Amino acid sequence: MCPTNVKPIVGMERNGTLQGQRSHRRKPMKKSDQTTDSQSPRPLSAPERNYHGRIFSTPEKDKYLDSVQLDRLEKSFREWTEAAPRPDVLRSRRRILLIFLIIRYAGAKLHEAANLDPGRDFEFDKGFVILGRARGKSSHRRKVQLPEKLCHEIRSLIGDPSLNKGKQGMFQTDPGFVRRKFYERAEACGIPKQLGAPEVLRKSRAVELMQSNLPLPAVQMLLGHSTPNLTSSFVSFSEEEIQQVTRLIVEKEFSRKTSARNSFFGSIRTIEQGDIQTRVEIVTLGGHVVTTVITNDSVQRLGLKPGKTIAAEVKAPWVMLSKNDHSLECSADNRFKGTVDKITRGAINTEYVVRIADGTEVCAIVTSDSSRRLGLAEGDETWVFFSSYSVVLMSE
Repeated sequence: MCPTNVKPIVGMERNGTLQGQRSHRRKPMKKSDQTTDSQSPRPLSAPERNYHGRIFSTPEKDKYLDSVQLDRLEKSFREWTEAAPRPDVLRSRRRILLIFLIIRYAGAKLHEAANLDPGRDFEFDKGFVILGRARGKSSHRRKVQLPEKLCHEIRSLIGDPSLNKGKQGMFQTDPGFVRRKFYERAEACGIPKQLGAPEVLRKSRAVELMQSNLPLPAVQMLLGHSTPNLTSSFVSFSEEEIQQVTRLIVEKEFSRKTSARNSFFGSIRTIEQGDIQTRVEIVTLGGHVVTTVITNDSVQRLGLKPGKTIAAEVKAPWVMLSKNDHSLECSADNRFKGTVDKITRGAINTEYVVRIADGTEVCAIVTSDSSRRLGLAEGDETWVFFSSYSVVLMSE
């Protein structure tokens, strides 16, 4: 969050380069704007104190995708790939999926992803993809960190003999065809067609990483930009330090998709503030709505606002279960129908793991006496529900 008395400067791509912060001539101050010696500057709020000195704001919302939209688009690509009607179509779609994943997570340009050499451009043991090309004696190649689980997936897909078109031509696909498929997938999940373009995904990746507090020099290195800007001149990082911090952030970020139990990641839809407490609604990646009630002070401290991505967590003992097959009528704001995936029975307590529609696992711990009354078995449908006062928000 930027300090309120500083005008943010957009630092995103334009014509393929990351624009540096521009210097502006300072306008003469009006008398009313000047601070006298007797006046002291207002104290910074918590979000402002936590701001790390980077003057940054995102571009207009209609020019990039946020994390929730990016994850929705990825889900659209994966479902489309797995729904292929024939083996030859499956091979083609997997190739498009690979290109999407490289652009989505490595911030690659379309031609960089399409010209990757599987035998030369991946260091799976270290979690790197190498992008760019050598030009004469100078090298413009860069190593970009990928999440460990994504590396395993890409390695598996690359190892598929049916995809192999030759060591150096595996990723090569008609760019126009790739763009059409990107546009189609965007429209299929309710995203405007133009926001599915590869260059928009690349820009969105930069925004996403900067909002996750990845240092600007690291984002510049990831995107392959050589021109430093005013912000990056304040700090200096070695290549090893940049790779280390990038690895930590991409692993943390990718773990959201593996859905830690009782953890919901999404964006804030509404904030309704009262005298003492505030009601916050979050739309998760799977389209569920999670409601929480927190103090007004917490809203300010976390810097909450509509559209902000955030994680919501609930402890297992606060989750209740119901075997009612029909609509659950109760006072709890958060109600989800799912299937019992696993039951671990103990002498005192019994643990249930319920998988809801989007694949999120919700864990509930009840007394073993209550478990016997419920009579649930693995594979049964059940309702999980919890109060809005039981939800804890985790801002990154």
